[in-house]
Amino acid sequence: MKNIEDLLTTNAFKPIKYFQLNNTFLIGVYQGSFSKYDILIKYRQNKPDGKWTRLRTPKHIHWAVDLLIKMSHYEKLTKEFLDYLIEIWEATKPNKNEIERMKALSIESFLEENKEYILNFEKLNTKGSYSIKFLLTLAKLLMQQEKNNLESAYFFKNLLIGLKDGKDIYKIVYIATHNRR
Repeated sequence: MKNIEDLLTTNAFKPIKYFQLNNTFLIGVYQGSFSKYDILIKYRQNKPDGKWTRLRTPKHIHWAVDLLIKMSHYEKLTKEFLDYLIEIWEATKPNKNEIERMKALSIESFLEENKEYILNFEKLNTKGSYSIKFLLTLAKLLMQQEKNNLESAYFFKNLLIGLKDGKDIYKIVYIATHNRR
């Protein structure tokens, strides 16, 4: 098997940071084009046959649907997870320099600091396609991306609140797929 960096590198993209979650996901963080500290997130998923998917850019609609599935089975626990994500959103600040950016991209430390929360929400792993560890990681990176590009951004938080408040599916899909760039 190729090494992780090779699996996340293409002619157009070379990761500035990368990591593996379990044996299921490889996540690459790349230099974005919207601001000096913009990041672009891409991932590959290991399929049951052992082959990796193509390099994908995560879409908000994918994880939003996954949370809706989890919520249909474990509403209270999923809403607690959404509350936790909103807390992380509130604590996320834009990067002002490269040191801050690399610290924000220290996902290993972030996951270690949040190990207890991941364990509290493990039951949610039984429904949907994504693990809580993957959703938490993806959410943190997407929040950082949004805040780096516009400190007063609110899109991600609006989606979290919409999910938590049980907005109808059409509203959730609209929020998650509305073109922000």
